[in-house]
Amino acid sequence: MQTPPNRFKQAIAAKTPQIGLWLSLASAYTAEICAGAGFDWVLIDGEHSPNDVPSILAQLQAIAPYSDTHAIARVPMGHGHVGEMLIKQYLDVGVQTILVPMVDTVEQAETLVRAMRYPQADGKGGIRGMAGARASRWGRYPNYVKEANERVCLLVQAETRTALDNLDAIAAVDGVDGVFIGPADLSASMGHVGNPGHTEVQGAIEDAIRRILAAGKAPGILTPDEKLARRYLELGALYVAVGLDTSILVRGITELAAKFKSSAAAPAVTSTTNKVY
Repeated sequence: MQTPPNRFKQAIAAKTPQIGLWLSLASAYTAEICAGAGFDWVLIDGEHSPNDVPSILAQLQAIAPYSDTHAIARVPMGHGHVGEMLIKQYLDVGVQTILVPMVDTVEQAETLVRAMRYPQADGKGGIRGMAGARASRWGRYPNYVKEANERVCLLVQAETRTALDNLDAIAAVDGVDGVFIGPADLSASMGHVGNPGHTEVQGAIEDAIRRILAAGKAPGILTPDEKLARRYLELGALYVAVGLDTSILVRGITELAAKFKSSAAAPAVTSTTNKVY
């Protein structure tokens, strides 16, 4: 069996825009529903959702039959020994593309690259531990350990003023495939908490997209606002999440309830038995 390519990594390297969806429900059942919708990628969120490694594995398995949809996973943190351990575990269960939040410095980005990579004889590898895990299909991909470093894809999040100050250097790190702008945390860092649409924040985002492209890397972002999503794509963003499963569910069920609750008359009590018609 051949080690499968990373289609998402190939697409962003070829500057082919990829449209995605955020998965926060921590459910293999809903992950499969979303995977069948036709998105280029879906992201399983381990930072702000109640996911752990077993639940992420279950969602990977649910998404796998939908071969046109690439599964990305976000670790809750990427720094220090805990972050390196989580990256190793995510990779071992078969995640090919990992998103890491709150990357502010070149040193952090370089550490993450090493955590993503197996050691190599030329000394250019990393510190990822060796294991015959699901990623290699328990050894059924015989060349996995030699090919994995080229297959994995590292996306780092720039979501603070500090990250923007260091953006050019972070984007230049060999092994960083893309930089993802986090609008919500960036707006908070810039003094506009809860207002990612502020003109100063949007100006910083547009400038960041241009700088990431200039470094030869792929910019990404999340926004459920269709107009903004199309604007970011026009600017050159290469992977854009255009919705969140939780938001879609909340909006859909709220609208459905309102259609009936707002127009229906109060239940009529017609007898002492409280029979309702």
